Amino acid sequence: MNIVAEFFVVSLKVVWAFILAGAKWLIRPREKSVAGQVCVITGAGSGLGRLFAKEFARRGATLVLWDINRQGNEETAEMVRQIYRDMSVSKEEPHDGVQDVPLIQPQVFTYYCDVSKRESVYSTAEKVRREVGNIDILINNAGVVSGHHLLECPDELIERTMMVNCHAHFWTSKAFLPKMLELNHGHIVTVASSLGLFTTAGVEDYCASKFGAIGFHESLSHELKAADKDGIKMTLVCPFLVDTGMFKGCKIRKEMAPFFPPLKPEYCVKEAMRAILTDQPMVCTPRAMYMVTFMKTVLPFDAIVCMYRFIGADKCMYPFLAHRKESMNNNEAKSGM
Repeated sequence: MNIVAEFFVVSLKVVWAFILAGAKWLIRPREKSVAGQVCVITGAGSGLGRLFAKEFARRGATLVLWDINRQGNEETAEMVRQIYRDMSVSKEEPHDGVQDVPLIQPQVFTYYCDVSKRESVYSTAEKVRREVGNIDILINNAGVVSGHHLLECPDELIERTMMVNCHAHFWTSKAFLPKMLELNHGHIVTVASSLGLFTTAGVEDYCASKFGAIGFHESLSHELKAADKDGIKMTLVCPFLVDTGMFKGCKIRKEMAPFFPPLKPEYCVKEAMRAILTDQPMVCTPRAMYMVTFMKTVLPFDAIVCMYRFIGADKCMYPFLAHRKESMNNNEAKSGM
């Protein structure tokens, strides 16, 4: 095809993509069913991972929960079992004299896995394939934060942050993607952060790990498109600071705080689930994060610095770092008694 004609066709496709994107803002797409599908969630023992597990359980998915915290993981599994029991009772109740018979009985499986170690990921993935079967949905959710200024942070903690928040996505994807490619079916979800789109001071390792996770996710998305594997969906989740206690103490200028409050975990997961179930490629919460990301790409760096200082975002992590340091000092003092 002549390059001029091809450019014209591409331009029309770009315009059509904008129209479709706009239509989705006005008309909510229909959510797909995940009933009977197998969903692996890393970091399922607490926080967002636990909430994701409960949401997928309510939709009839079989859950495979990974975490390094065995107790927390089992607690999540028990919550999921209770949801299954409640759903079973509801289905057994007659409706208009007819009793519903569940076609699929979802289950929940728990596995201890340190996602920072690729051997642990690969061996656990093999157990899942042997004991549960092929997976349909992979939620890369596990995350950690060191809570130290760069020059005060031990190298081991920096390495662990990168391993859990970024490198683990390589290992889990390599473990489960081959079967997805064979079947041209699956969904990979990367739970990243707004701090993977723009940064702030004092959390260099965390920001780097989230930037890396987003880069990995986007590159893999393009690779799947290049291979014409349209049956495998990818969703990138980039929330603002979530009120899970992970960044306890973080705060911006008090006058601006009402405009950028920490997100409720339930709201964050609700928005993420909507994106996953409608095959949305990316979701930022709140939506103001889209504008912040766009402004970062067009404004000079000095202008961004001015805005950070006005909002109080330039040192917003410093109270969190101080709180983390104080907590560690208190723990060391107690252990020394």
